[in-house]
Amino acid sequence: MHGARVAHFQLKSADVGRTLTETVVIPRHVAPSGGRPLLVLLHWRGGRPDMLLSNELFAGLAQLGARAPVVVMPDGGGGSFFHNRRDGRWADYVVKEVVPAAVRRFGIDPSRVAIGGTSMGGFGALDIARLWPGRFCAVGAHSPAIFTSARATMAGSFDEADDFARHDLLTLRQSYGHTPLWIDVGTEDRFRAADVRLAADLGVTPHVWPGKHGSRYWRDHMAAYLRFYADALARCNA
Repeated sequence: MHGARVAHFQLKSADVGRTLTETVVIPRHVAPSGGRPLLVLLHWRGGRPDMLLSNELFAGLAQLGARAPVVVMPDGGGGSFFHNRRDGRWADYVVKEVVPAAVRRFGIDPSRVAIGGTSMGGFGALDIARLWPGRFCAVGAHSPAIFTSARATMAGSFDEADDFARHDLLTLRQSYGHTPLWIDVGTEDRFRAADVRLAADLGVTPHVWPGKHGSRYWRDHMAAYLRFYADALARCNA
């Protein structure tokens, strides 16, 4: 694992009304004075936090050396899409429960936190950062699951059309201010058109690389993702 340590902790969440297991990757380097930076990495629909663990993740962190962040991977309950909805306040859980718990447990600098995710998690990262402007040092969306309408969503992704409308990133015209943004998507990804459209709306140049929607594509580009987060966290004074 290239010297990184994997840990787990139980979080009894008041926001979602259940106890969830969070996964953390702690790089080998010694914590700097003032604490380590933190990357919150959100998983895809139907996945679990541990599914984000890979040789590419460990190698990418090792390459960053002392700049490597601690990575916390919250459990998204399978298909929550990480937004506040009927079965739980999933966005509040990430920001108000998972991040503070990681800060307390792992020597984190609370002013240097980035958020990103894959597919469902990419949507969640964008939506959470929209609702907490200025909270994060960077936002990354890797093949984010962006839907063009309520009728186009996958079953269970949102409670109903009104729930979708409250989180419709293509319509809300959200602003992230000066927060560094990253959006990437594969050439054969079913979300490509919507992701590229969202990037254009946000004034971001998307990274469009060969590949499909899946873990192989994300592993192939994990080192680039981590460099983006590390660079932003190093510059951050959120």
